[in-house]
Amino acid sequence: MSALSGHVESGTHCLPIRVYYEDTDAAGIVYYANYLKFAERARTEMLRLAGINQSEMTTRYGMAFAVRDCTIDFRAPARLDDLIEVRSRFTELAGATLSGVQAIWRDAEELVRLDVRVACLRENGRPTRIPAPLRQALQPFIQPREQG
Repeated sequence: MSALSGHVESGTHCLPIRVYYEDTDAAGIVYYANYLKFAERARTEMLRLAGINQSEMTTRYGMAFAVRDCTIDFRAPARLDDLIEVRSRFTELAGATLSGVQAIWRDAEELVRLDVRVACLRENGRPTRIPAPLRQALQPFIQPREQG
């Protein structure tokens, strides 16, 4: 797999991202909506490491993943030229949904935390069960949420 897909460390997918001028507002701080883009890129690359290509998923199975819900906790801003890392792990694989936790870090500081659930949808927008081959490919990437 390409280094562009990041890597998996202790069950957590890690994707480094450089903050560019286009990611920031006039003050040089990452615009809040761009954290969603960073998280989306990381989920896509994590799926790629699981052997799942989203365009092939649409062609082969007639379905795609779409965000069902997302909760974001903004803790500190990232800034122009920062090297940040999106750390992602899937926590639950249900019939038609995949849940996960993503955090965006700069060095040892957690900047943003996202709880996200994606739904598997048919081309007509209706929910559908995640196909068995995809479930099998995702299984090694599922780490249940820690209790506590």
